[in-house]
Amino acid sequence: MPTDPAPASKQAAILFADIAGSTRLYETLGDSEALATITRALDVIRQICEDHGGRIVKTIGDEAMAIFPNAANAAYASITMQTQVSALKTSRGAPLAIHAGFHYGPVIEEAKDVFGDSVNLAARLTSLAKSGQTLISADTLAILSPSLRSRTRPQDTHTVRGKQADVAVHELIWQESREELTAMAPRAAVREASLRLVHGDRKVELGADVNVFTFGRDAQSDVVVGDKMASRQHARIERRRDKFVLIDHSTNGTFCTVHGENEVELRREEFTLRGRGRITFGHAYAEDPTETVEFEAQGA
Repeated sequence: MPTDPAPASKQAAILFADIAGSTRLYETLGDSEALATITRALDVIRQICEDHGGRIVKTIGDEAMAIFPNAANAAYASITMQTQVSALKTSRGAPLAIHAGFHYGPVIEEAKDVFGDSVNLAARLTSLAKSGQTLISADTLAILSPSLRSRTRPQDTHTVRGKQADVAVHELIWQESREELTAMAPRAAVREASLRLVHGDRKVELGADVNVFTFGRDAQSDVVVGDKMASRQHARIERRRDKFVLIDHSTNGTFCTVHGENEVELRREEFTLRGRGRITFGHAYAEDPTETVEFEAQGA
């Protein structure tokens, strides 16, 4: 029996627009009025998408996801969304706002839904955007017209989950007057950083090619910890641009000591690694110094 062909990939711009501060709207306005206010804003967003040749793929709570045939349409739609939604007011006179993001790239469209890496990146850009911001990727910026590119300003690069390389991010300016914008100081280039780890006889160096590195008793961990106080999936190190962050998600905690400082206990918390130091899993170093991970952060 023949199988259905796999859905084909195509190029499109994916845009997410999220009503900013929706939780506070429910607290201050009450459920019914907050829902009506958010629905009103989403209706405005829907109409703007249609006016600019796009369509709403779906809405989830206070967020809309839309698809456009090209990046320019998404850009002009996002400018109009920011302008029109910012003009809306709640019953108490407070202005509404959105934070948005879009990316142009390959997507798979199936049963009126859209999937793919471009969708994930657009969603991540939206989560990075502040109230009143629209963020786009550098790849999307490169294909915009000169007039649209002149309405952007660079932001930081970001380490994005699922992306091996950092993503350069730009803000699309929607205000009519540049005087309304906060002046931004030139951003220093991101320093190359590395993190050296020593566990027993094993030495590892993490650099720009590593975004996540894991520790635990689970055999699939990057460093398998033998200590019985450690959890199976105990902790991880994430690279965030030029920094390495230790993140605990264990039962008994992760203990980190920077050379010359007091030991820090992490319980479902994170800590930016700097200088030289050591990490123990499930207990303080003084309780059992048998198994440690020594670290040395370079350039961070």
